[in-house]
Amino acid sequence: MRYLALAAVAALVVPGAILAAPAVTPAIEKALADPARADQQGDDARRKPAEVLAFAGVKPGQQVVDLLPGGGYWTRIFTGIVGPSGHVYALWPNASAAYGAKGVAALQARSLANVTAAVDPAIITVPKPVDLVWTVENYHDIANKGGGESALSAFNAAVFKALKPGGTYVVIDHAAPAGSGLADTETLHRIDPAIVKRQVINAGFIFVGESKALANPADDHTLKVFDPAIRGHTDQFVYKFRRR
Repeated sequence: MRYLALAAVAALVVPGAILAAPAVTPAIEKALADPARADQQGDDARRKPAEVLAFAGVKPGQQVVDLLPGGGYWTRIFTGIVGPSGHVYALWPNASAAYGAKGVAALQARSLANVTAAVDPAIITVPKPVDLVWTVENYHDIANKGGGESALSAFNAAVFKALKPGGTYVVIDHAAPAGSGLADTETLHRIDPAIVKRQVINAGFIFVGESKALANPADDHTLKVFDPAIRGHTDQFVYKFRRR
């Protein structure tokens, strides 16, 4: 029995572990089909929300932080999945206040009863520990403008503090060439997946695995993510971590 338990733990931290695609739940299907999402459903084909959210394991009743939520695409899906017994915190850290003010106003105008949208004076401020912290295409930006490794360490520490023990941390970002570290975060807006994994594990998380839902082998990782030749179709890694 002890051997089996140790083997199970080891399986969680195998580098590059690719998990079998979990079934898409009825709660996810219902949220994605909501007519209130008609204006964003055209984006679903490239973002693959059903697969990615099933991988994340989000469920009704959960407390979720959508960290740096941009235009609110994911927040508006989360609100339908977690339902009236759950809550979604759409948060922009104060360093991103210039972008956050517009996003907060747009989400507040929708009067979503289970959403708190705010520019956070810190990185994450929540009234109680949450089940999931989620950030998409943002992790690389934290290193920019001189932030480097120290800014990313502070970011991961804030996520760890905000999560319940056993809570889930999902990082999705544009892949940079293997071995490039932080070299491309400000130029190409990409980041080496290996450094993300190392940093998050060093913050106290267990690496659970990855999804290949957003992988694109045709992307050679040399173009800026805003280049028309690749924009919207970059090779992206989807990493899932668990708080100890």
